[in-house]
Amino acid sequence: MEFPEGLRYTEEHEWVRVEDDVAIVGITDFAQSELGELVYVEVDTVGDTLEKNEVFGTVEAVKTTSDLFMPVSGEVLEFNPALDENEGDDPTLANNEPYGGGWIIKIKMSDPSEVESLMDAAAYGALVG
Repeated sequence: MEFPEGLRYTEEHEWVRVEDDVAIVGITDFAQSELGELVYVEVDTVGDTLEKNEVFGTVEAVKTTSDLFMPVSGEVLEFNPALDENEGDDPTLANNEPYGGGWIIKIKMSDPSEVESLMDAAAYGALVG
């Protein structure tokens, strides 16, 4: 299982990559393997400002649906169009490329220091180990 260095991780199995004041968020390789093949990703919070740990969307697999939680506070800027049923509609990208093309949202962070409270790759690996 892969946990890239340079990303930050949550206990709810989201990852965060920071680019300036924008956080790109997806689910981890561990999360996608536990869920199985994703059939639907829903994010209806684009344009909303949410607090850390609030639900921003859901992922649906064949046998289960799981909430997605904000790893940091901020405004949801974008939902990955490749995952959106109204556009690219390929939720399996989150399975096949969890740290690349399978990203889920972009957030304009309201408090970038919140990233420091998230786990690094080694800590996340120990959590799911």
